Amino acid sequence: MTAQLLQEAAQVIPNQQLLINVVSKRVRQLGMGHRPLVEASPRASLTDIALKEIIAGKLTFEAIVDEKETAA
Repeated sequence: MTAQLLQEAAQVIPNQQLLINVVSKRVRQLGMGHRPLVEASPRASLTDIALKEIIAGKLTFEAIVDEKETAA
């Protein structure tokens, strides 16, 4: 994983904990055989591929807000 990719992905998903969760879930999917959503060299790590997908806007996330918390 390159620091450059991590910095660029952090601009798309600024919350570090959320970024880690999105990347780790996508790495698991790629490891199970899902196809990359971006072009990747054969030697690219799964983490690099996941970060490139985030940077390219191919991966998104949806924040789930608990209604009880917003009512308080």
